[in-house]
Amino acid sequence: TLADVVTEQSIVNGMVGLLATGGSTNHTLHLVAMARAAGIHIDWDDLDALSRATPLLARIYPNGSGDVNQFHDAGGLGFIIEQLLDVGMLHEDIPCVHGGGMRQQALRPQLDGTSLEWANVAAESSDPSILRPLSEAFDKEGGLRRLQGNLGRAVVKVSAVASEHRGIEAPARIFETQDALIAAFKAGKLEGDFIAVVRGQGPRAIGMPELHKLTPPLAALQDRGQRVAL
Repeated sequence: TLADVVTEQSIVNGMVGLLATGGSTNHTLHLVAMARAAGIHIDWDDLDALSRATPLLARIYPNGSGDVNQFHDAGGLGFIIEQLLDVGMLHEDIPCVHGGGMRQQALRPQLDGTSLEWANVAAESSDPSILRPLSEAFDKEGGLRRLQGNLGRAVVKVSAVASEHRGIEAPARIFETQDALIAAFKAGKLEGDFIAVVRGQGPRAIGMPELHKLTPPLAALQDRGQRVAL
């Protein structure tokens, strides 16, 4: 049953896998909620602590140029699972939905004529620009950081932020919607360094939209040499 599969060990595995592959901020909500439904309490502090001890093994868009298909072709999740299991960073002996353990999760499906077979993943990544072993990790730490300050708490996907962009001191520009920010960009009104504050976007106010439409204009401003943050 679901209650048999969602355990403390499987939740930790999910957190470590998330961090090793780059750290989707969506999962900082979903993993916490899934764990809570199973009676397990985790929070952003746990993700932050694990991130500092988990190497970054993958660079896939938006924290790299490769897409998920290229990631799979390079070795994919099977390669990452094997790498993490070999050094004890994942719980191996846990119940999985197919009846096997984590080693079986790392196997790769392939067809032999019309028969399905399960093969071991390659010992080496076929594309080290997308996927790397522990010995050549992209970073010694994982993809997420918890931030805390006088405005509250937040999570940032540091694996997708160049190191030179991780610190900024600049005036705040206040917007009520992401569309208002985009309109200001198109009108050429976003000059100089600034921190864009889009109000009322949290889960209580509006359901927490992802604001993906802001990524292109902010990236364009960075390409111009401006220092900006959201």
